[in-house]
Amino acid sequence: MNKLRKVDLVVISDIHLGTYGCQSKELLKYLKSIDPDKIVLNGDIIDIWQFNKRYWPKSHMKVVKHFMNLISSGKEIHYLVGNHDEMLRKFIGFQVNNFKIANKLVLDLDGKKSWFFHGDVFDITMQYSKWLTRLGGVGYDFLILLNSAINFALEKMGRERLSLSKTVKNKVKEAVKFINKFEETAVSIAARNNYQHVVCGHIHHPNIEKYNIDGKELYYLNSGDWVESLTALEYNNKKWSIYEHIVKRDKNKELDEESIKSNSELFEEMVKDFKILEQ
Repeated sequence: MNKLRKVDLVVISDIHLGTYGCQSKELLKYLKSIDPDKIVLNGDIIDIWQFNKRYWPKSHMKVVKHFMNLISSGKEIHYLVGNHDEMLRKFIGFQVNNFKIANKLVLDLDGKKSWFFHGDVFDITMQYSKWLTRLGGVGYDFLILLNSAINFALEKMGRERLSLSKTVKNKVKEAVKFINKFEETAVSIAARNNYQHVVCGHIHHPNIEKYNIDGKELYYLNSGDWVESLTALEYNNKKWSIYEHIVKRDKNKELDEESIKSNSELFEEMVKDFKILEQ
């Protein structure tokens, strides 16, 4: 059995459980390879906007169960609500053991004041036209589904995978650059509040960038997503890095005990774990 890799802090966002684009199996591989002291789930973990009870694969349930196991083991986990899971804002302030639900989080990382939040508050489209954002979400999910079918065919032909949505986003980004200054807005507010790190998700674009605002040095960080980028932020030994998961096609897939369990069986196990936590 491979030894788990120790990490001080892991930031994961935009998993979008409940959608066709969610790469839950790859996320599970990553989660089972690390032993983090703290985890920040930075929004859009479950895609409640596009949740469809007819589509909830076993691998999605296993991701939830894995997080429940981490909570049961006493891991410090912060769930910061995003726009696609905004219904969970009704539970802001909920806490059990070291698991907390919040809108934002401030941590001291080796003397550096670090500000975590999903980032939809800076999305101008989100602020002024929620219905348009929802429509865009549906379109994005359809594009990911179409892309999955195309990539399946490309792999069969031995050709490289491609990303339709990245191509679309790169073209649209130039058209809306004058409106949506997401990174610059986050950084300028962070500087005014004396944060040294500002950590977001939301825009599905992993990044670590150093800024100097009025003589104040700070870092903007984005954890990317688990739809296309398959990335996470890791903080270890006083340094930030972007983890990029490489998809490996294994023809000889190993079966674990959970792979033969149904969703209902996995759910019952989670309920038992939760009851133990409440005691």
